[in-house]
Amino acid sequence: MTSFQKALPGRPGMEIPDSRGRSGLDAAGRGLRRNPDVEITGVEVTSDGWHVLRRTTYTYRRRDGQRVVEQRETYDRGNGATVLVYDPLRRTVLLTRQFRFPAYVNGHVDGMLVEAAAGLLDDDAPDDAIRREAMEELGVTVGELRHVFDLYMSPGSVTERVHFYVAAFAATDKIGPGGGLVDDGEDIEVLEVPFEEALAMISDGRIVDGKTVILLQWAAIAQLM
Repeated sequence: MTSFQKALPGRPGMEIPDSRGRSGLDAAGRGLRRNPDVEITGVEVTSDGWHVLRRTTYTYRRRDGQRVVEQRETYDRGNGATVLVYDPLRRTVLLTRQFRFPAYVNGHVDGMLVEAAAGLLDDDAPDDAIRREAMEELGVTVGELRHVFDLYMSPGSVTERVHFYVAAFAATDKIGPGGGLVDDGEDIEVLEVPFEEALAMISDGRIVDGKTVILLQWAAIAQLM
């Protein structure tokens, strides 16, 4: 919190700007009426970080008719998109490997996760965002995108909805090194893996990222290759 913020009455991110200049972040959820059994009565912003952590109080009418007051914390990092880029002729997939501290601190051996390319939308349309991420992370120009589905990956606490895609590629579509944006601190290794090997990596624990497992298993069920 800056000295200017300290001098102003109010709470950062709510009545006054937070460290990123945002205010009114407590408006999220207020006025929602889609579920007649839920009435939101209060929203607080509880952290001043890059993304938004909120504590929301609401009344909920249970199936037996009883109304109860509940509080939930939600982590709002925006929505995202992910894509499985595959070569249908050589039966390979392009994946990434990068360090993920949350996985490392929660038991993963080294935090180096193998994943499908993905990223936040950052106010772009999902298909535009995933084309951007495919170029930045994989160095690939994506042609036709096939939208598979949209999923909430951790609905108990994280608001993010992820848009899932698959896209074919050929060797001529690889026009850059990939690796992510250095200015954003990204250090991403690009892997081209035979499809059957990628499925085996799920079974033996080399792939433990949820979105990647979902895409690979969907591709197997759909007989994509």
